[in-house]
Amino acid sequence: MADVVLVTGVSRYLGGRFARLLTAEPGVKRVIGIDVIPPPHDIGNAEFVRADIRNPMIAKIITQGEVDTVVHMNVIATPLSAGGRVSQKEINVIGTMQLLAACQKAPGIRRLVVKSSAAVYGSSPRDPAMFTEDMGPKALPRTGFGKDSVEVEGYVRGFSRRRADVEISMLRLANIVGPGVKTGLTDYMSLPVIPTPLGYNARLQLVHENDALQALLSATMGPPVGIVNVAGDGIITVRQAARLAGRATVPVPLSACGLLGQFVKRAGLADFSQEQMEYLAWGRGMDTTRMREVLRLEPKFTTRTAFEDFVSHARSGLPGSAAVAAAFNGPASSAAKVLTHVHAPGRKD
Repeated sequence: MADVVLVTGVSRYLGGRFARLLTAEPGVKRVIGIDVIPPPHDIGNAEFVRADIRNPMIAKIITQGEVDTVVHMNVIATPLSAGGRVSQKEINVIGTMQLLAACQKAPGIRRLVVKSSAAVYGSSPRDPAMFTEDMGPKALPRTGFGKDSVEVEGYVRGFSRRRADVEISMLRLANIVGPGVKTGLTDYMSLPVIPTPLGYNARLQLVHENDALQALLSATMGPPVGIVNVAGDGIITVRQAARLAGRATVPVPLSACGLLGQFVKRAGLADFSQEQMEYLAWGRGMDTTRMREVLRLEPKFTTRTAFEDFVSHARSGLPGSAAVAAAFNGPASSAAKVLTHVHAPGRKD
């Protein structure tokens, strides 16, 4: 049972919600929330400490606070929210290294819970239909958040060898959606016109934010689970998701996605990286047997109902979306030149 829990990334939406959930747990005596800026939301009775996990000072906080459980949630999926790709990598990789170095020196640490991602599996045409936890991708992610996630998990495995006395739980979460969470995928699905890779209709597997938080809570308060895939039942395709969101789709050749991605990024609307386009082309599926048998989690939302809940709360359009719509519809637009034809939201795949 966790007594004193340190949670990283509490100024972000999920981290703040998780800290608040922990403070309501009767067995938890104290929750310490860490981030570089004060949280703009309620974190319950958690104590906020302004600190950077990339700074060795984090070791003093863990020791002085007599922390026995660390929940690492400050692994950032989108470079836009981290201030750029360089900052994102520093927070994800260097931050994790420093945090684990601090945990290694703290004799009181008994448990480490890491919010990992299905991005470690990458996306390629050679991948299996469903990944189990002991499978590896045919091609490791070479860029972006996927590469960061692979490195983070590598450091966690190294830590587990050095501190065999510490219980490790690492949750590989599918893309998270919901009424409050903001990710690269939710930004993408909020665009007024959704570009899709020409000739592809990838399978998407999602998890609702409430189920993701429940999974993290079970891993923190229950027995250690090792590595576990976490996702809602079923899948939806990219075009099905666009129809549910009430958006038109525009097929774009994969070779032209770089130009379009730069335009969308400069507008500050969505993370339209090569990594994201590969995911939207090939998709990804995870086996969730261990989630039920080991983590003892039965998600309340399927992939489809999770996405429908996101859609029901989604904004009508992102800031600057009118400029994107004009770029797609304008005859002189450089982005429009790479488009072939538009699928109406109700058209069959």
